[in-house]
Amino acid sequence: MKHLLIAGFGPGIGAAVARRFATEGFTLSLLARGRDALDAAEAGFAAQGVAARGFVADLSDTASTRDALAEAVATSGSPDVLIYNAARWREARTMSLPPEDFAQDLSLAVTGALVCAQALHPAMRARRSGTMLFTGGGLALHPGSGAGVASLTAGKAALRGLVHALAAELAPEGIHVATVTIAGQVAPGTAFDPDIIAGHYWDLHMQPPAAWEVERVFRA
Repeated sequence: MKHLLIAGFGPGIGAAVARRFATEGFTLSLLARGRDALDAAEAGFAAQGVAARGFVADLSDTASTRDALAEAVATSGSPDVLIYNAARWREARTMSLPPEDFAQDLSLAVTGALVCAQALHPAMRARRSGTMLFTGGGLALHPGSGAGVASLTAGKAALRGLVHALAAELAPEGIHVATVTIAGQVAPGTAFDPDIIAGHYWDLHMQPPAAWEVERVFRA
Protein backbone atom coordinates (compact mmCIF):
# COMPACT_ATOMS: atom_id res chain seq x y z
CA MET A 1 0.00 0.00 0.00
CA LYS A 2 1.29 3.46 -0.89
CA HIS A 3 2.17 5.85 1.93
CA LEU A 4 1.68 9.64 2.07
CA LEU A 5 3.33 11.78 4.73
CA ILE A 6 2.01 15.31 5.27
CA ALA A 7 4.22 17.60 7.34
CA GLY A 8 2.02 20.48 8.42
CA PHE A 9 -1.38 18.79 8.49
CA GLY A 10 -4.32 21.11 9.13
CA PRO A 11 -7.99 21.57 8.27
CA GLY A 12 -7.38 23.30 4.93
CA ILE A 13 -4.89 22.19 2.28
CA GLY A 14 -3.45 19.41 4.44
CA ALA A 15 -6.81 17.75 5.06
CA ALA A 16 -7.87 18.15 1.43
CA VAL A 17 -4.67 16.56 0.12
CA ALA A 18 -4.98 13.75 2.65
CA ARG A 19 -8.53 13.03 1.48
CA ARG A 20 -7.50 13.08 -2.18
CA PHE A 21 -4.66 10.61 -1.72
CA ALA A 22 -6.74 8.44 0.61
CA THR A 23 -9.28 7.93 -2.18
CA GLU A 24 -6.41 6.41 -4.18
CA GLY A 25 -5.62 3.90 -1.44
CA PHE A 26 -2.79 5.69 0.37
CA THR A 27 -2.13 5.24 4.06
CA LEU A 28 -1.52 8.54 5.84
CA SER A 29 1.07 9.87 8.26
CA LEU A 30 0.13 13.31 9.56
CA LEU A 31 2.55 15.65 11.34
CA ALA A 32 1.25 18.65 13.26
CA ARG A 33 1.73 20.46 16.57
CA GLY A 34 -1.59 19.62 18.23
CA ARG A 35 -2.30 16.14 19.61
CA ASP A 36 -6.04 16.77 19.92
CA ALA A 37 -6.38 17.75 16.26
CA LEU A 38 -4.36 14.72 15.20
CA ASP A 39 -6.51 12.40 17.30
CA ALA A 40 -9.65 13.84 15.71
CA ALA A 41 -8.16 13.38 12.24
CA GLU A 42 -7.21 9.79 12.98
CA ALA A 43 -10.72 9.03 14.18
CA GLY A 44 -12.33 10.74 11.20
CA PHE A 45 -10.25 8.83 8.68
CA ALA A 46 -10.72 5.55 10.56
CA ALA A 47 -14.49 6.01 10.27
CA GLN A 48 -13.99 6.12 6.49
CA GLY A 49 -11.82 3.02 6.50
CA VAL A 50 -8.59 4.97 5.93
CA ALA A 51 -5.42 4.09 7.86
CA ALA A 52 -4.06 7.34 9.30
CA ARG A 53 -1.62 8.01 12.11
CA GLY A 54 -0.79 11.36 13.65
CA PHE A 55 2.60 12.40 15.01
CA VAL A 56 3.25 15.51 17.07
CA ALA A 57 5.99 17.72 15.64
CA ASP A 58 7.16 21.30 15.86
CA LEU A 59 8.34 21.73 12.28
CA SER A 60 10.31 24.85 13.20
CA ASP A 61 12.49 22.65 15.43
CA THR A 62 14.90 20.28 13.69
CA ALA A 63 15.10 17.70 16.50
CA SER A 64 11.33 17.57 16.93
CA THR A 65 10.85 17.15 13.19
CA ARG A 66 13.42 14.39 12.87
CA ASP A 67 11.95 12.51 15.83
CA ALA A 68 8.44 12.63 14.37
CA LEU A 69 9.66 11.53 10.94
CA ALA A 70 11.56 8.60 12.45
CA GLU A 71 8.46 7.54 14.38
CA ALA A 72 6.29 7.78 11.27
CA VAL A 73 8.71 5.69 9.21
CA ALA A 74 9.02 3.10 11.98
CA THR A 75 5.22 2.87 12.16
CA SER A 76 4.21 2.89 8.50
CA GLY A 77 7.40 2.57 6.46
CA SER A 78 9.13 5.07 4.24
CA PRO A 79 6.61 7.31 2.46
CA ASP A 80 6.19 7.31 -1.29
CA VAL A 81 5.06 10.93 -1.20
CA LEU A 82 6.04 13.86 1.03
CA ILE A 83 3.83 16.92 1.26
CA TYR A 84 5.34 19.90 3.10
CA ASN A 85 2.60 22.33 4.04
CA ALA A 86 3.90 24.46 6.92
CA ALA A 87 4.08 28.23 7.27
CA ARG A 88 2.95 30.93 9.67
CA TRP A 89 0.93 34.07 8.92
CA ARG A 90 2.45 36.66 11.24
CA GLU A 91 1.26 40.22 10.77
CA ALA A 92 3.79 42.84 11.86
CA ARG A 93 5.49 45.91 10.52
CA THR A 94 8.84 44.72 9.23
CA MET A 95 10.78 47.23 11.30
CA SER A 96 8.96 46.04 14.42
CA LEU A 97 9.33 42.30 13.72
CA PRO A 98 11.62 40.67 16.31
CA PRO A 99 14.46 38.89 14.52
CA GLU A 100 13.85 35.83 16.69
CA ASP A 101 10.28 35.58 15.37
CA PHE A 102 11.48 36.11 11.81
CA ALA A 103 14.06 33.32 12.20
CA GLN A 104 11.48 30.95 13.68
CA ASP A 105 9.06 31.61 10.81
CA LEU A 106 11.80 30.99 8.24
CA SER A 107 12.70 27.78 10.03
CA LEU A 108 9.09 26.64 9.79
CA ALA A 109 8.65 27.65 6.15
CA VAL A 110 12.01 26.55 4.74
CA THR A 111 14.38 24.77 7.11
CA GLY A 112 11.70 22.29 8.15
CA ALA A 113 11.14 21.51 4.49
CA LEU A 114 14.84 20.77 4.03
CA VAL A 115 14.91 18.58 7.15
CA CYS A 116 11.98 16.52 5.85
CA ALA A 117 13.48 16.18 2.39
CA GLN A 118 16.86 15.12 3.74
CA ALA A 119 15.35 12.59 6.14
CA LEU A 120 13.18 10.88 3.52
CA HIS A 121 15.59 11.16 0.61
CA PRO A 122 17.76 8.05 1.23
CA ALA A 123 14.87 5.59 0.91
CA MET A 124 13.50 7.32 -2.18
CA ARG A 125 16.96 7.37 -3.75
CA ALA A 126 17.44 3.66 -2.98
CA ARG A 127 14.24 2.68 -4.80
CA ARG A 128 14.70 5.41 -7.44
CA SER A 129 11.18 6.74 -7.02
CA GLY A 130 9.33 9.24 -4.88
CA THR A 131 7.51 12.54 -4.89
CA MET A 132 8.18 15.61 -2.77
CA LEU A 133 5.60 18.40 -3.05
CA PHE A 134 5.77 21.73 -1.25
CA THR A 135 3.02 24.27 -0.68
CA GLY A 136 4.12 27.59 -2.10
CA GLY A 137 2.43 30.96 -2.13
CA GLY A 138 1.79 33.81 -4.52
CA LEU A 139 3.90 36.14 -2.36
CA ALA A 140 6.94 34.35 -3.79
CA LEU A 141 5.92 35.62 -7.22
CA HIS A 142 4.70 39.06 -6.10
CA PRO A 143 6.72 39.99 -3.00
CA GLY A 144 5.62 43.60 -3.29
CA SER A 145 2.26 42.47 -1.92
CA GLY A 146 3.90 41.20 1.26
CA ALA A 147 3.90 44.39 3.31
CA GLY A 148 2.96 43.46 6.85
CA VAL A 149 3.78 39.75 6.47
CA ALA A 150 7.52 39.94 5.83
CA SER A 151 8.40 36.57 7.34
CA LEU A 152 5.78 34.75 5.25
CA THR A 153 6.88 36.56 2.09
CA ALA A 154 10.53 35.74 2.71
CA GLY A 155 9.67 32.17 3.65
CA LYS A 156 7.67 31.43 0.53
CA ALA A 157 10.31 33.05 -1.69
CA ALA A 158 13.04 30.97 -0.06
CA LEU A 159 10.96 27.80 -0.28
CA ARG A 160 10.45 28.37 -4.01
CA GLY A 161 14.20 28.66 -4.47
CA LEU A 162 14.82 25.54 -2.41
CA VAL A 163 12.32 23.53 -4.47
CA HIS A 164 13.94 24.51 -7.76
CA ALA A 165 17.37 23.59 -6.41
CA LEU A 166 16.14 20.24 -5.08
CA ALA A 167 14.28 19.42 -8.29
CA ALA A 168 17.40 19.75 -10.41
CA GLU A 169 19.44 17.69 -7.97
CA LEU A 170 16.99 14.86 -7.36
CA ALA A 171 15.37 14.35 -10.76
CA PRO A 172 18.27 12.15 -11.97
CA GLU A 173 17.59 9.91 -8.96
CA GLY A 174 13.98 9.36 -10.01
CA ILE A 175 12.52 11.74 -7.41
CA HIS A 176 9.97 14.33 -8.51
CA VAL A 177 10.23 17.60 -6.57
CA ALA A 178 7.68 20.34 -7.20
CA THR A 179 5.76 23.19 -5.62
CA VAL A 180 2.11 24.13 -5.86
CA THR A 181 2.26 27.92 -5.75
CA ILE A 182 -1.16 29.08 -4.56
CA ALA A 183 -1.71 32.63 -5.77
CA GLY A 184 -4.78 33.47 -3.74
CA GLN A 185 -6.60 33.10 -0.43
CA VAL A 186 -7.58 29.50 0.26
CA ALA A 187 -11.20 29.17 1.38
CA PRO A 188 -13.87 26.47 1.01
CA GLY A 189 -16.59 27.18 -1.51
CA THR A 190 -14.48 29.61 -3.53
CA ALA A 191 -12.30 29.29 -6.61
CA PHE A 192 -9.49 28.54 -4.14
CA ASP A 193 -11.34 25.68 -2.46
CA PRO A 194 -8.87 23.27 -0.81
CA ASP A 195 -10.40 20.27 -2.55
CA ILE A 196 -9.83 21.87 -5.97
CA ILE A 197 -6.24 22.68 -5.07
CA ALA A 198 -5.63 19.16 -3.75
CA GLY A 199 -6.27 17.83 -7.24
CA HIS A 200 -3.14 19.62 -8.44
CA TYR A 201 -1.00 17.80 -5.88
CA TRP A 202 -2.35 14.52 -7.20
CA ASP A 203 -1.78 15.57 -10.81
CA LEU A 204 1.86 16.42 -10.07
CA HIS A 205 2.39 13.10 -8.30
CA MET A 206 0.99 11.20 -11.28
CA GLN A 207 3.07 12.94 -13.95
CA PRO A 208 5.46 10.67 -15.87
CA PRO A 209 9.13 11.68 -15.60
CA ALA A 210 9.21 13.11 -19.12
CA ALA A 211 6.46 15.57 -18.17
CA TRP A 212 7.57 16.53 -14.65
CA GLU A 213 6.77 20.11 -13.66
CA VAL A 214 8.77 21.87 -10.98
CA GLU A 215 6.13 24.52 -10.29
CA ARG A 216 2.36 24.53 -10.69
CA VAL A 217 0.98 28.05 -10.20
CA PHE A 218 -2.66 27.92 -9.18
CA ARG A 219 -4.52 31.14 -9.95
CA ALA A 220 -8.05 29.64 -10.06
